[in-house]
This record gives sequence, structure tokens and C-alpha cells, in this order.
Amino acid sequence: MRRAIFILPLLVLVACATPREACINDAIRDVRILDALIVQTRGNLARGYALEERQDVRTLRRTCRGRNEDGSTFIYRCDEVETFTTTVPVAIDLNAEREKLVSLEERQRQNRINADTAVGQCIAIHPE
Repeated sequence: MRRAIFILPLLVLVACATPREACINDAIRDVRILDALIVQTRGNLARGYALEERQDVRTLRRTCRGRNEDGSTFIYRCDEVETFTTTVPVAIDLNAEREKLVSLEERQRQNRINADTAVGQCIAIHPE
């Protein structure tokens, strides 16, 4: 869910972007995603556990008022559904998390090289 919140502003910006900007954004998308994953993994290692978001649904019983055609009011029970997100700690295998970080960092190095090449192509294709 949190990722969707971060992606939404990017989608809005991409909608207004020039062809060159859109091309560059596409070229560096994987680099940005890996950056976020690396930050998250480093945080997990620093804490010693991961944080997971969970959505829960709660039904709240309410008393509502309605109005009849003749103008009189009546009271009835109505339910309101509320969705809320909580963040909970989750145990992780620290050794596996370290290995994941090494893997992400290696992948990031390769993606940066590929992104640099792709950005150069975007600039050549869409000069401003």
C-alpha cells in the first residue's frame, strides 16, 4: 500500500512530462525502486526486524437519522466500515537479509550502468 502512495505522485508528474522527461523517468524507474528496497533492507538490518503494514477492517455500529416523506424523522441502526492500517514488527532472518542487501546492491550497480546508457539515448532521441 505504501508503494502505491509513492507511485501516485510520479504518475501525475509523468502525465505532464515532456517526451524526454518521460523517457528518462522510464529509464531510471528500476534504479529508484532498487534504491527504495536497499533503504528498506538497511533499515531492517539496523532494527533487527522488518516492519509490515497490515490492513484491518472494523465495523462501527452507529445510530443514524432518516427523514420520511411527510417530514418526520426516524432513527435506525447503520453500520460504518472503517479500514485502517497498522505497522507491526516481523521477525526476519538477518543472514538472509544481509545476502539480500548484497544482491540488491550488485543489481543496483548494473541497473545504474544500464540507466545511464538509456538516459543518454533519451537525450539523443528527444533533444530539447
